[in-house]
Amino acid sequence: MRVFVTGASGWVGSVVTQELLRHGHEVMGLARSDEAAARVAAMGADALHGDVQDTDSLIAGAEVCDGVIHTAFIHDFTKFAENCEIDRRAVTAMAGVLADTNKPFVVTSGTGVVASADKTTEDVRVADVRNPFPRIASEQAAEAAAARGVNVSVVRLSPSVHGAGDHGFVPILIQMAREKGKAAYVGSGDNVWPGVHRLDAARLYRLALERNAKDARYHAAENRGTRFRDIAETIGRKLGVPAVSLAPDEAHEHFGWFAHFAQMNNPTSSDWTRETLGWTPAQPDLLTDMDAAYFD
Repeated sequence: MRVFVTGASGWVGSVVTQELLRHGHEVMGLARSDEAAARVAAMGADALHGDVQDTDSLIAGAEVCDGVIHTAFIHDFTKFAENCEIDRRAVTAMAGVLADTNKPFVVTSGTGVVASADKTTEDVRVADVRNPFPRIASEQAAEAAAARGVNVSVVRLSPSVHGAGDHGFVPILIQMAREKGKAAYVGSGDNVWPGVHRLDAARLYRLALERNAKDARYHAAENRGTRFRDIAETIGRKLGVPAVSLAPDEAHEHFGWFAHFAQMNNPTSSDWTRETLGWTPAQPDLLTDMDAAYFD
């Protein structure tokens, strides 16, 4: 299968590209710069110049390939809501040329869009929860695409997609702890984050693509979740700074825009995903990975 991968040179998309190539697929990777195109080519894939705001390039890639995996996202959290709407338009544009083609379309979302105090399962839809989290836009667009006849499925990534070289949420927390001299959590810190190693996530994307189910949702989560306090205490121990509890009204002063994520409680089940796709995480879990690879 020839697969169009958006974000093919990124943190998740690059390992998805490599996973596909290892299993006999061909890849056309969306690249927003000459440097990104060179990285895509070095992996053995073809590069298509464009980005998530260039819907013409998205449509062109989707038209000429046998399936699409959409991992690209603009990670500027100062414009988070705006970037989520950009992603909605990107999903909608590609869906427009995939309807009634039987081509698989795998869209990226996050387990946080259906976060609740209960362990969230894959059958929970964004319409089932009261959640102002802007990232629901991608899943709403995917559901609309399914209604138009697209074989679309959604991979919900954990808040931490970890591994050596991570530049996501955990490194942000580590940098905050370095700058502020303390590793913080809110209240008891019993709120949980699921995590997934990026190599395990890449395998899940491939399996979802190959299954080619319509209107399915998969959870890229290695376990129910890791207590945020345990994450903070690991950071504190490795940096030699105290791990401290903050009152809820102190969270924004310490975490800034990250305060929402620091307080998010997101217990998540991936049981159905594992059973349906035969997917079992094989890489180290979040705390083990942090201990080994995040403080060199």
